[in-house]
Amino acid sequence: MTLIQLEYIVAVDTYKNFALAAEKCFVTQPTLSMQIQKLEEGLGVTIFDRSKQPTIATEAGEAIIEQARKVLKEAARIKELISDKKTEVKGELRIGIIPTVAPYLLPLFLTKFLKTYPEVKLIVDELTTDQIVTNLKNDLLDAGILVTPLHNSHITEIPLYYEPFVVYASEKSALGDVEKLKPKEINLNEVWLMNEEHCISSQVMNLCNERKKQHIVTNLEYKAGSIETLKKMVELNNGITLLPALSLTNLTAAQKKMVKYFEDPEPVREVSLAVSRTFIKKRMIEALRECILNHVPETMKKAANKKIVQL
Repeated sequence: MTLIQLEYIVAVDTYKNFALAAEKCFVTQPTLSMQIQKLEEGLGVTIFDRSKQPTIATEAGEAIIEQARKVLKEAARIKELISDKKTEVKGELRIGIIPTVAPYLLPLFLTKFLKTYPEVKLIVDELTTDQIVTNLKNDLLDAGILVTPLHNSHITEIPLYYEPFVVYASEKSALGDVEKLKPKEINLNEVWLMNEEHCISSQVMNLCNERKKQHIVTNLEYKAGSIETLKKMVELNNGITLLPALSLTNLTAAQKKMVKYFEDPEPVREVSLAVSRTFIKKRMIEALRECILNHVPETMKKAANKKIVQL
């Protein structure tokens, strides 16, 4: 049994396909298949059911693959221990970030992080929360930046900041003249929402819980794919939407007049770094955390007097 063989079975389990696993491991499919077959012969078990597509692990194979993931992670720790002893911040760091955070947070810190740590290769991928959690489990990511709490026992959450929600309202909406408002004053008939795959949609529904069961009457149901689209829908089609505070950067004077704030305790979303419970690359992740905290507003760094909206 070798680490290479363990890497190959983990890759096949992750991608559910021998050819794709071989491509990701930078070997030919015959090489990968031969090494897995040798491992199966050595253990005396069949790890994969090759008769099915996508490829799935056998019952015995599932247990072996789970242990293989642990072994590979522990092996990777050896390099991290050496790096830590040398107080180095170097290597590859794979980050997943949700689309409702990425365009507003990344510009704040990314350039500074890359200049400060030139030996870190940062790979950033915009993904949904579910995709980030799955990729953390499969070791395809080192960390995620997303909204929490996730209530997932396999994920460790490292809170970064608490971002207030604001209302973006057309002058013709019922909230057009309101200065400060309460969540219960929001009429869901007026609200433009994002697709359900984005966690901000469920947060808006939870924030407006008192109005959740009302019958919504409209001849248009539009689920936006980005926060910028939500802004445009309000500007062009009236109504309202809820936005995270960092998305208010670069608004025009006219747009700023459309922003309405909540009364205290203001509703916020908790944005965190998420890592697997057995994560490595601690020094790089800590460097990333510190850099982010150095670039978000001080008012967002504490949860005191704020209401964290659940997912």
